[in-house]
Amino acid sequence: MLRSAEIIAVGSELLTPHRTDTDSLFLTSRLNDAGIVVRRKVVVGDSREDLADAVASALSRADLVITTGGLGPTDDDLTREAVAGVLGLELDEDPSIVASIAARFARRGSVMPEINRRQALVPRGATVLANPAGTAPGLLIEAGDRMVVLFPGPPRELSAMFDAHFAPRLAALAGSRRLQRRVIKIIGRAESEVDAVASPIYTPFASGPLPVETTILASAGQIELHLSAAGDDDAAVAARLEAGVAALAEALAPFVFSTDDRSLEAVVGGLLAARGWRVALAESCTGGRLAGRLTDVPGSSAWVVGGVVAYANEVKIAELGVPAATIDAMGAVSEPVARAMAEGVRDRLGANVGIGITGIAGPDGGTVEKPVGTVVIAVAATETLVRTFRFSGDRELVRRHSTSTALDMLRRLLLDLPPR
Repeated sequence: MLRSAEIIAVGSELLTPHRTDTDSLFLTSRLNDAGIVVRRKVVVGDSREDLADAVASALSRADLVITTGGLGPTDDDLTREAVAGVLGLELDEDPSIVASIAARFARRGSVMPEINRRQALVPRGATVLANPAGTAPGLLIEAGDRMVVLFPGPPRELSAMFDAHFAPRLAALAGSRRLQRRVIKIIGRAESEVDAVASPIYTPFASGPLPVETTILASAGQIELHLSAAGDDDAAVAARLEAGVAALAEALAPFVFSTDDRSLEAVVGGLLAARGWRVALAESCTGGRLAGRLTDVPGSSAWVVGGVVAYANEVKIAELGVPAATIDAMGAVSEPVARAMAEGVRDRLGANVGIGITGIAGPDGGTVEKPVGTVVIAVAATETLVRTFRFSGDRELVRRHSTSTALDMLRRLLLDLPPR
């Protein structure tokens, strides 16, 4: 039975800023669905020695080793040779693969270059996985109680080959054991604050017949707790995870906004729809990003009226009705201006609630009194709540924190929770 896997992404381009390894994300998802835990992911350049070291190391730990890339026809495509060398296998040319590649070129009115014969080299005893979307076939090699699978690098080719040829085998190889995951999403607390509350709860769940592994992750504007457990009894695993989620969510309330993997904007959209409310947005420093997040949610036309990107003061005055005297006296980044923006957009667009955001996202424009990261957010319904925040990070991070905080302020309003 396969229980653990390691993934090796091959290609020197993946070690530059110009290419990202997305294959491993696809593979991890599919392997997890089959109950296989991915223990490591490695990126290796086009070096036979480095690749051989990575394969040998992975085989010493994992039941299943998957490589992606390096199956092309050029001199820097070394995966076949490196894996065969590690396993002590000879490479034989498969005439049927040569014929298949030649026919593919012929259909395009071309003659197959001799260099493509390299793609027909097969480690002795390997199973060939046909490529429905390209020329490079995949390879499956059984090495004692271990398995090595070589996939091409292009995501379209890899996914097609996986689904057509490996997924049916995987179900039998993995057995009845399945891995399940749950995610708790939290806003308004730092990672250390979350862990101080959560650790005494999730630590006991890590032992017993169905241990739950918990990982805490920080991202812009929110914290996530990832819980995972595996077993042969799907119902028992689900119940164990649900118990852990329930205990953690209760301890971390009201900062938990999702236990079903919904985004903050989707949660807020559902709350708006439940109340029959519509929201209007007035954004300065966030430049329409809040509107973008809300309208990314399918069906958002039911609860988003529209918005105004009021970057310039004259737009705040003309389109939102912010008094010029208020801007002159208090500055554009101030609570009176944010309040006027929220109330102005609510009234002018006929919404139930308006949100106003104004701030200094940086990297320039800050002062001693109002440093970069100063953001003022107002939420105006029957009453108006205004808060001033000091966010850290670069320009994009300040904007992300701003939109997340605005959404959380609206979430709390809709749930009748105390404001932050």
